[in-house]
Amino acid sequence: MLQSLLLVGGQVFLKMALERMPKFGWNWEFWSGMLQNWRFAICGIFFGAGSVLWMYIVKTFPFSTAYPMVSLSYVFGMFAAMIFFGESVSVTKWIGVGCIMAGCFLIAK
Repeated sequence: MLQSLLLVGGQVFLKMALERMPKFGWNWEFWSGMLQNWRFAICGIFFGAGSVLWMYIVKTFPFSTAYPMVSLSYVFGMFAAMIFFGESVSVTKWIGVGCIMAGCFLIAK
């Protein structure tokens, strides 16, 4: 679960960083601005910590169990979308979240 939370944290800070940037482009203005954005730096810290933790998980647990558990990040991502970005979540999406959680429960058993 911690690895999924780190992944979602990185995505949240990436979106926050990109919201404060000019339109995406392959130009120096965009990329230099990105490197000066503290939210982008925090995003990298979250992704780095998540990657190190993922190495431990893959080394320690069966891949057939560990990899499907990454789908919990979709569940955490839904909550993050609501909390940090004020997005509304439809009933259909909540049903999908329920299916993901049920799948993770079955895999973990």
